[in-house]
Amino acid sequence: MTGSLLIGVDIGTASAKGVLCTPEGEVLASAVIEHQTSFPRSGWAEHDAERIWWGEFAAICRQLLSGRYTGDDVGGVAVSAIGPCMLPVDAAGNPLRPAVLYGIDSRATGEIALLEEECGADAIFALGGAALTSQAVGPKIRWLREHEAELYARTAMIQSSSGYVVYRLTGNHVVDRHTASYYTPLFDLDRMTWSPAFADAVIDLDRLPRILEAHEIAGEVTAAASAETGLRVGTPVTAGTMDAAAEALSAGVVQPGDMLIMYGSTLFLVNLAAQPRPDRRIWNTAYCLPGTIAITGGLGTSGLLTSWFRDLVRGEGGTVSEDEERNGYAALSARAAAVPAGCDGLVCLPYFAGERNPLHDPEARGMFAGLTLRHTQGHLYRALLEAVGYGFRHNLDVHREIGAMPQRIISVGGGTKNELWVQMLSDIAGIPQLLPERTIGASYGDAFLAGLATGLVDQPEALTTQWVRIAREIEPNPALAGVYDQAYAIYRNLYEHAKDDLHALHRLALG
Repeated sequence: MTGSLLIGVDIGTASAKGVLCTPEGEVLASAVIEHQTSFPRSGWAEHDAERIWWGEFAAICRQLLSGRYTGDDVGGVAVSAIGPCMLPVDAAGNPLRPAVLYGIDSRATGEIALLEEECGADAIFALGGAALTSQAVGPKIRWLREHEAELYARTAMIQSSSGYVVYRLTGNHVVDRHTASYYTPLFDLDRMTWSPAFADAVIDLDRLPRILEAHEIAGEVTAAASAETGLRVGTPVTAGTMDAAAEALSAGVVQPGDMLIMYGSTLFLVNLAAQPRPDRRIWNTAYCLPGTIAITGGLGTSGLLTSWFRDLVRGEGGTVSEDEERNGYAALSARAAAVPAGCDGLVCLPYFAGERNPLHDPEARGMFAGLTLRHTQGHLYRALLEAVGYGFRHNLDVHREIGAMPQRIISVGGGTKNELWVQMLSDIAGIPQLLPERTIGASYGDAFLAGLATGLVDQPEALTTQWVRIAREIEPNPALAGVYDQAYAIYRNLYEHAKDDLHALHRLALG
């Protein structure tokens, strides 16, 4: 007899998280494992798929089932992960190289230019509803073809992050429709399927996984996967999805007009619409629930900036406890809170890993402008936080221009624990934010998808009636609108005036 509990696991940029839930959304157990992202060269970002994606998924499952519950109690499993990523695997399903990560990996800039020349930028945009950027998987496959030809020849399948875990669980190569939307120029947004139009320039379509909806069953747990995870053989496994979509679902983002702000390693936005709103500055994708379009976008950095600055202040060497790490952020936030809005004339460009939306400039670089001898550590930290707010406002301006201004904004992620930062984004953009009672994250949305797929959750409406409750609303402070309007205008102008020099510095760093 199958169990009725649901497991959701999310593999993020810096950690893996999992939950064990009832069909009513009650969390019975949770687990977290932290890991490191590899940056082997400037503009590169990689994960060891076997060790991080699969190894930590299996470890999370074992932790969730180490108490009073066993694999026999679990009726369904779903996984989400960072994306879109590019992982070539051989005929036996073994990774051929470390996985190339999403938009923070900008190695395929040359391949973007090649594909636009060969296929036509307008034709690519018309097919997939998005321009080629560092977020697209197609140029990264082409990079593999151009720079690692021997591995490309041995590649039997290009897997995504969640898709690789699903493969290890079930033996089936699948990808959900939301993730597939990012495989530009290989995905047809109108037909919601793979397109042969530009396959010759990238890869044969038979080396791409079968497309499913995120809540469809991809297969069942195999004996080999059961031995590693503790899950019962035959447990249903969903197709999985990307972390941002699962996180949006976990917060109750289900209707057109709903927007998610995900405060993570990067700031990511998911804005739901009834139909595509094509614009080269943002991405139009299928959502993880059928019949809905997700207008998405992300900054190149967010939490990555705050952790970089914390480590810079703390100094190199030695490990710290969770309390010391948490207290480090709290101390920095307290210093930033003592600094007035606008940082006494200090503005930061947060392009420390290039920038994704709406600039699509992988060669952009970060900078502080307006520094004086009176600026302190608190000023610098606040400037970083405000920079993310300006980047969000820049994206929101685009959504407004294309007629997709959100009606309800829900914010989740680790960054929401920093109340100063959340308030700052509302003040800078002039919008309210809703904070859910529980901000468990994408793994919670995964558990809900597992429930939908197996029928243990009988209707999607259960998400907003049982699983998700809004705790409070953050209102913008109108008294700060003037100073932030001025600083935002400077932020926008700085990039336009400095981008050529920033690109030159990028090239200088490459040697």
